[in-house]
Amino acid sequence: MVFYFTSNVVHPLAFIYVGKDKVETHGWPEDVWFHVDNLSSAHVYLRLPNPDSEPWTAIPQALLTDCAQLTKANSIDGNKKDNITVIYTPWSNLKKSGDMATGQVGFKDQKMVKKVYVVQRENAIVNRLNKTKVEKYPDLREERAGRDREERRKERMAAQEKKKEDARIAEERSQLKYQKDHMYDDLMTDENLAAASNQDRDSNFDFEDDFM
Repeated sequence: MVFYFTSNVVHPLAFIYVGKDKVETHGWPEDVWFHVDNLSSAHVYLRLPNPDSEPWTAIPQALLTDCAQLTKANSIDGNKKDNITVIYTPWSNLKKSGDMATGQVGFKDQKMVKKVYVVQRENAIVNRLNKTKVEKYPDLREERAGRDREERRKERMAAQEKKKEDARIAEERSQLKYQKDHMYDDLMTDENLAAASNQDRDSNFDFEDDFM
């Protein structure tokens, strides 16, 4: 079971999903994972709307607040407390081993874990997000597989376009080289060489008078 939320504090809209089980094993590379620090809570994921132009280290403050508030609200203990800390990191930085309990994760690089301080629950934000909540039972493994297939298709298309562009550039360079190598071909014809030579001049022609 997964709950999907929509945050309208950014454009384009941002999508947040919350899982109650091992959702973290099926996240996407562009997802950012949120969790209440040192307390039990649901795993909250932000799917970055523009991961290429807006990396996870530059999440707008309003969107970061939405994610933090939603994370707090989905923690039994954290929701009751003030002054808590929510940690977040890219999904790709999560580390899961077989001896970990369900829902427990570690990190590949601790330096990539950031924190956001939450003073208290802000009902206006939580209520706004809850109005967008949609409950689904998706096949997360298949969704991830579909996403990966689409990425591979885009990569193949990009590689094909690059190959075509490289061929076009190579052809242009070949044509320019040919033009450069043969730019004087017309000037070096037998007719032009003969016209420029003195060997066929009339014997009565006075070269010196012509020159003067």
